[in-house]
Amino acid sequence: MPIAIDLAGRVAIVTGGHGGLGRVIVSHLASAGAKVVIFDRATDVPTTVSAECYEVDITDENSVAAAVDRLFAKEKRIDILVNNAGVQGPILPVSEVSLAQWKETLAVNLTGTFICSKAVVPHMLKERWGRIVNISSVQGKEGTVFSGPYAVSKAGQITLAKVMGKELATSGITVNCITPTVVDAGMIHGIDEDRKAHLLQRIPMRRFCRPDEVADMVTFVASDACAFTTGAVFDLSGGRATW
Repeated sequence: MPIAIDLAGRVAIVTGGHGGLGRVIVSHLASAGAKVVIFDRATDVPTTVSAECYEVDITDENSVAAAVDRLFAKEKRIDILVNNAGVQGPILPVSEVSLAQWKETLAVNLTGTFICSKAVVPHMLKERWGRIVNISSVQGKEGTVFSGPYAVSKAGQITLAKVMGKELATSGITVNCITPTVVDAGMIHGIDEDRKAHLLQRIPMRRFCRPDEVADMVTFVASDACAFTTGAVFDLSGGRATW
């Protein structure tokens, strides 16, 4: 029997929903029937996106708590959290990375994931149902050179999903991670052509991941069709990663 993804009645949060990948994730979840709310520092929602937007700094616990409380007061439930917001960080050897650059990258990519996840879990526990999906990266598996802060933050997202997945395993809440290779969306556009060519050579399929491929995986992992998997890592690396 074909898998039909139906998220009707579900309320979803997508952090960083204004970015190139975020917009596609939002669109896919909305198309599956979910009520989607974007948590982002920018609030000018594109007309093509069917979602509300809350101005939120995911590195600020008070900002996240206020937004989650506002959403729960309005919708009376929070079912899905997609931790998508992220920054690339410096492209440097670790020995040349400043402490400020290190802290900024981990604050958004890892601490923001922790803050948002912690904030929604109590509401999911009330319903005995929830889906938390971390958008990590293959770099978190490999430890890519010259991307130390980014790779470390993404490895942290993987481990956080594994820990929370086990902690919440009997609660009806699943916590999983998706690890794409380079996605042909917003972040890649800031990388020079030589580095793009280098990254492309590392992908056996010889192309970058498409945003819709990530969004399709998110929609599946956020659904009832993915009920018996938690603390897992879903690879989207075109053969680059072997686990």
